[in-house]
Amino acid sequence: MIRKEEPNELVKRVTSATLKAVAAEKELTVAFTPGQASATKESAVLPTPVGAVDLAALKKLRGVSDALALRLRYHDQDVHREHMPSGPEARAVYEAIEQVRCESLGTRRFSGIAENIGALLDEQCKAKGFGAVTEKNDAMLADAVGLMVRECLTGETAPESAHGLMNIWRHDLEGRIGKQVRALRDCPADQERFADAVTDIIRTLDLIDDDTQPLDSDDQENEDNPDEAGDDADQGADSEMDDDSMMAGESGEMEMTDEGDMGDGDEEQFATGDGEEEPAGPSRWNEPWHRDEANSDIRYHPFTAKFDEITGAEELCDPEELTRLRHQLDQQLSHLQGVVSRLANRLQRRLMAKQTRSWEFDLEEGILDAGRLSRVVVNPTQPLSYKMERDTDFRDTVVTLLVDNSGSMRGRPITVAAMCGDILARTLERCAVKVEILGFTTRSWKGGQAREKWVADGKPKNPGRLNDLRHIVFKSADQPWRRARKNLGLMLREGLLKENIDGEALLWAHHRLMGRPEQRRILMVISDGAPVDDATLSANPGNYLERHLRDVIEWIETKSDVEISAIGIGHDVTRYYRRAVTIVDAEELGGTMMNQLAELFEDDVPAKGRQRRA
Repeated sequence: MIRKEEPNELVKRVTSATLKAVAAEKELTVAFTPGQASATKESAVLPTPVGAVDLAALKKLRGVSDALALRLRYHDQDVHREHMPSGPEARAVYEAIEQVRCESLGTRRFSGIAENIGALLDEQCKAKGFGAVTEKNDAMLADAVGLMVRECLTGETAPESAHGLMNIWRHDLEGRIGKQVRALRDCPADQERFADAVTDIIRTLDLIDDDTQPLDSDDQENEDNPDEAGDDADQGADSEMDDDSMMAGESGEMEMTDEGDMGDGDEEQFATGDGEEEPAGPSRWNEPWHRDEANSDIRYHPFTAKFDEITGAEELCDPEELTRLRHQLDQQLSHLQGVVSRLANRLQRRLMAKQTRSWEFDLEEGILDAGRLSRVVVNPTQPLSYKMERDTDFRDTVVTLLVDNSGSMRGRPITVAAMCGDILARTLERCAVKVEILGFTTRSWKGGQAREKWVADGKPKNPGRLNDLRHIVFKSADQPWRRARKNLGLMLREGLLKENIDGEALLWAHHRLMGRPEQRRILMVISDGAPVDDATLSANPGNYLERHLRDVIEWIETKSDVEISAIGIGHDVTRYYRRAVTIVDAEELGGTMMNQLAELFEDDVPAKGRQRRA
């Protein structure tokens, strides 16, 4: 008897065959995994269809498949890397337009692919809330440019779900880059020529500073840090592998289909090296890791910390909006619940297994040991035996999740980070482990009141950090998840995500951890690249923020009892952190975070001894 093929198996088989045909890769291996979508020249991973697959879900799956296939068919990674600009904003625009180029070459030839890609795009725009945009936000520039280029290359208008975004941006972009975008119609099949034209567009948008060396330049870095040259050379191969496996850009993203109380000391004031008192804020300057101690101009410092702030998430928007954002996060969680819940349960089982109760026996006081009463019955002269539960080191642990809230995290990465933080807090809370969730960004784009003060003071040389920090407490360690659950929705708020100054954020999170009573302290950082603040980098050496980040990480890894690990989204963070992983797709974050924590808890070697350099 011939067994009838299950509907979902039929969907997988047909989708796999279509992906191979569109990509023109007959030997491509196609796998289906809950919650992930990625592709290399050898293999592709698509989200597993769950439950009854209706027409809308099928179109979305086909859209994800077609986006990956077109990227494989028309994208040359070497050319792409050669023309890659520096800076997160420039790269975001570059990636978005490249994905549009690949998709346009397919949609103009195949009407079915055009329909699938259109359905996926509409779903993405709805998820990002583009229809409700009412004010211009630089964090959405890459999305607006990508949609404008898509209209030009395909001849199709943006979906209705993106009209709010385009109504805000269209007039400005048309005046600045309209002619350059229309010129792209002449060369979509020539990636190198197309990339040169895109670079000119990015330069016109003033996202490239020709006078500033790229932050990740090996030459600049090795010149300033000759001892690290060898390490960076070794890491080059890893970085190259990460780039080769990079998933299709934002336009190829997918929706998953499977199911603050502020701590004491936050307002503490710190003194600078010359004895002057800085205003209260999250930064700490006079620490032993600073380079060039003899030259206070080069040593890392803020121009002023007067305008910095540490704030609870509930202080940044009204309760009604916070409720709405939490509802939006819950809607996203409904799609992710099945996948991450299984991962969370797996982690909880592994953690609870380490919490197996152990006892000390034959004590003179404690709980009466009923198992040894037989000895007293046999020999009444024997004393009663007592037992006491032995303390478990695992219970005496606190975990801080520090999330990069910069503009380059917008869209799916920050959404998945918020969802995983929510799941993580609930999971570890059930295991009696305290969890703190923190975020870091700046109050303004390209400098705030600090830069204005610098300009008013005559622009002195080597001013130090020129933006106003914003450090956010989404959930304090002692706050139950149920009281902080609304706060996590704030990460989805339009306009929150700006620039990132990682070094000072790590110091802040570390300082909070060191004030905790727990014996074991774990700091997990989620970021998507190097620290960037245009105002600071334009007035200081090009690697000013990156050098400070490296110094802070090295100090924590070698001198502190805090165990630090990092997860990079789309960018290699192993060049900064010893214990780190890089993921290509934000959808991998949930599983990676759980695995990282499980490895940390299973490692019985003390952090300080394990990480200290010889």
